[in-house]
Amino acid sequence: MEDSAKGSRWTVYRRALRYYRPHAGATAAAAVFVLLGIGVNLLKPWPLKYIFDDVLGKSAEGAASAGFHDARVLVFWCAAMVGLHLVWGVFNFVSNYLLVEVGLRALARVRRDLFAHLQRLSLKFHDARSSADSMFRVSYDAQAIQSIFNRGFSSVFSTAVTFAGTVAVMMRMNGELTLLALGIAPVLGFAIWFYADRIRRQSTAISESDSALSARVQEGLSGIRIIHAFGREDYEIQRFEEQCRNSLRANLRLTFSHVSSALVVGTLMAAGTAAMVYGGARQVMNGSLTPGDLLVFVSYLAMLYEPLQSLSYTAWALEGAAAGAQRVFEVLDTREDVADRPGARALPSVRGGVAFEEVSFGYDPARWILRGVSLRVDEGRAVAFVGTTGAGKTTLLSLVPRFYDPLEGRVRVGGRDVREVTKSSLREQVGLVLQDTMLLAGSVRDNIRYGRLDATDAEVERAARLARVHDFAASLPRGYDTEAGERGVRFSVGQRQRIGIARAFLKDAPILLLDEPTSALDPET
Repeated sequence: MEDSAKGSRWTVYRRALRYYRPHAGATAAAAVFVLLGIGVNLLKPWPLKYIFDDVLGKSAEGAASAGFHDARVLVFWCAAMVGLHLVWGVFNFVSNYLLVEVGLRALARVRRDLFAHLQRLSLKFHDARSSADSMFRVSYDAQAIQSIFNRGFSSVFSTAVTFAGTVAVMMRMNGELTLLALGIAPVLGFAIWFYADRIRRQSTAISESDSALSARVQEGLSGIRIIHAFGREDYEIQRFEEQCRNSLRANLRLTFSHVSSALVVGTLMAAGTAAMVYGGARQVMNGSLTPGDLLVFVSYLAMLYEPLQSLSYTAWALEGAAAGAQRVFEVLDTREDVADRPGARALPSVRGGVAFEEVSFGYDPARWILRGVSLRVDEGRAVAFVGTTGAGKTTLLSLVPRFYDPLEGRVRVGGRDVREVTKSSLREQVGLVLQDTMLLAGSVRDNIRYGRLDATDAEVERAARLARVHDFAASLPRGYDTEAGERGVRFSVGQRQRIGIARAFLKDAPILLLDEPTSALDPET
């Protein structure tokens, strides 16, 4: 089980890094600036050595005649400290900007891929999943792809180079003290391994808990009218509080792991520092090491432990990011069950009507909605399906544009099996008006034009007049440019239905499917 988890983890990392291949040039440029910055950073402790040994040391020995010269040397090394920091800052600024830009571009791409895949997946997928969960994966889980790069591999690269460079300089200065300082490394490695798996599991739990919390918020706000109508505000607040408590518990568990791991790592580094300072002080006391050398060595020790500490946090950040990325790839790996067949052709303008041949369907294979339905609707005819609630009227209509595929039998449009033509060309031939008309964010004009995006304002208005939308649209404060609000909340159900009908009229498709589109309209309309 553990080997499988490791394999899965590295698979996630490899897949995440594929999003960075198009940015190899910018990444390489950033790596050059990282190396330059590390090189300058390794020089930063040396001015202190010369100040302590060559300036302060001589002053302590009483060389008063050299005072003016020492003052100029002191000014030089102090200026060198500022200059080195400035040069390092410039290199660090450029490398960070390039790496963050690459990460953000990869994030935009994975969000686009994820949203596009969600758009292609059939209604069967969306019926079984909360829309808030899908939104959470696009908005938040996708950020893990950026974290794996910016907080993960780019950090590992700079940390590894800094660690190697620091060890090389320290070994050249004093091998004994270097080995003493590295004595904590095996214990530190065990601590990183111990907390990594725990943090990954807890990060996954937080993502799932926060996703459920987001779903509760969406449901509570989108259903605000029914909540107010039944006086269920307190009930919804209690449900939300319970979800908040679940999120709180999950976050506290992760916080405890982070805090306890930081305590362990900090204590180990303090022990290593104490051991090195003790050994270095003994060498200064017996004359084998100068105070300036010890000061430089202590500075390098901080530079040595900083990458080790950073590496531990990077490992834990990668575990948390891997959990989010896994949720992203879980959606991307979901097979499109209503997909275009290989060799599917575009459907030309429909001639010949619609036919159902021994069609059977059920959302759950154990419970059939339709059984052996056969019928034909010839071109130019209007047919009404009448039945009780749940009889399958909407389901039957949903099979024509391939929102779902029948489990048995076939649906033909213009004499062709709908599974043998591309979905896009099939749906271009179908106009649809639903009972619960969905309006998108935008104006009345935008919502009508959604039926045909290249339609002129005159064509939009003509469709609006046919659907009895024009009079009420013209009376709005901004006319056709009045915003509909979220899901068309600013309009009545009947007004939304009329806009939906206008949208279908504008599309002017050969096949028009109406799912109780006039249920909220007055008799005159």
